[in-house]
Amino acid sequence: MAEVNQTSQTLVSRPADVPGLLPLPLSLLAIGGLLAVCFGPVLYRLAQLWTSDENMSHGFFVPLVAGYIAWQKRDQLGPDRWQRNYLGLIPVLIGAVMLCVGPPSIPTFVTMGRVAFLFSLAGCILFLGGIGVLRTLAYPLAMLPLMIPFPFYDMITLPLQLMASVLSEQTLSLLGVSVLREGNVLFLSTQTLSVAEACSGLRSLYSLVFLTLAYAYLFADRRWVRWALVASIVPIAIAANSLRVTATALLGAIDAQYTHGIYHDMLGWSVFVIAFGLLCLWHLALVRMGKRTVTRKAATA
Repeated sequence: MAEVNQTSQTLVSRPADVPGLLPLPLSLLAIGGLLAVCFGPVLYRLAQLWTSDENMSHGFFVPLVAGYIAWQKRDQLGPDRWQRNYLGLIPVLIGAVMLCVGPPSIPTFVTMGRVAFLFSLAGCILFLGGIGVLRTLAYPLAMLPLMIPFPFYDMITLPLQLMASVLSEQTLSLLGVSVLREGNVLFLSTQTLSVAEACSGLRSLYSLVFLTLAYAYLFADRRWVRWALVASIVPIAIAANSLRVTATALLGAIDAQYTHGIYHDMLGWSVFVIAFGLLCLWHLALVRMGKRTVTRKAATA
């Protein structure tokens, strides 16, 4: 029993109790500098992607919002909370292996290098602060993968295309519009619409996930409300994208030019705004439901 306690003490100890290691502020600067040096090229190429790929234009805001949330938790991250845990070196080692596994020009290895940064960052936090600090920073850390392009784009695009096509077909039928669907192609009396990859809704879904996580943390003060908001991301995004395809079909019946070009892009952005508006309305409904529940409990008490 004494040997087990001694082993656990060697894995987890206070920063001030570990001889030969720098104080906490210097340790943070040193390890942060090492991360910046090792992953500088990876992060630089990632920033270039944010400026060149419109699907990842929200990437600039992800680390900023995550950093702001972490800053808001500063009262929970006092020096007495930091406790070195050498188990954090395991994800750091995994990140180092992933970073060095292949040339950065191959797309697969590009993704591995970006994921390696997340592993290394989490491992460094675990090493310096222990489980408690890592748990405190879990929410902002969970947002960081959203700054990286979705690695399984091809696997999820086709199901989203088909889902948008099916919902649009049903909506058009309810509106009295004659429509026939074959796969992701909608045949109408005056036009033929193909729900392409760009219309799959993945861009809206990815951006909406980030906005919802930020919105839920900043404006929802109850944990169950946050979880309800996060759970509604996918249904709202799918419904909004189906609405976009339906509106495109209806406008195309008026004039074919509304189905492409700037009109198509404007419709896409407007539907994204509508989706976020629906999310805000859902939040308002959840708040009112919570107030009614509290009122009923108070009345029956």
